[in-house]
Amino acid sequence: MKEFIIATNNSHKVAEIERILSPLGFTAVTAKERGIDLGDVVEDGDTFAANAYIKAKHAFDLCHQPVIADDSGLCVDALGGRPGVYSARYGGHDASPLVKISMLLDEMKNVPDDRRSAHFTCAVCCILDEDTVIEVEGRCEGMISHRMSGDGGFGYDPVFVVDGRSFATLTAEEKDRYSHRGSALRKLRDALEASLS
Repeated sequence: MKEFIIATNNSHKVAEIERILSPLGFTAVTAKERGIDLGDVVEDGDTFAANAYIKAKHAFDLCHQPVIADDSGLCVDALGGRPGVYSARYGGHDASPLVKISMLLDEMKNVPDDRRSAHFTCAVCCILDEDTVIEVEGRCEGMISHRMSGDGGFGYDPVFVVDGRSFATLTAEEKDRYSHRGSALRKLRDALEASLS
């Protein structure tokens, strides 16, 4: 069984990665679970892919074993693609998910239904060793609702709607099927199967 260090302390992300990669016999653990402090990483890339690589390289240099990092965010067409790479910092570093969602809905309050399109993007970077870097990206198209619904998921899930349902109303399995992270991780799974076979 191959163990990957996941360069995040977000338990939701670790669970998603574990669900999709475990059928290949991979386990996902955080650096913290292995007693490694990743510290603060400056995510100053101007793309999701750049930030995913920054996080993965930082973790690999500290852990010296295979790592997976991702960077993801919400891009709203009516807002010119914002919050984009600043999704986690939208409203300030310490803003709660509820504050971020409230800000978003406030910015969108006068936007009509036919202009509320948005997408989630997830870039994943996997570093297996000094010479092997796998980078993939997934995307999920949807709409921003006028109000929150559902109590599952995390982040912007309560206002991101696909096929009439918010991400926060989907089961874990349904979300894996639709989501940007699920799409990216399936691509990573296929790439890992090819590279490790």
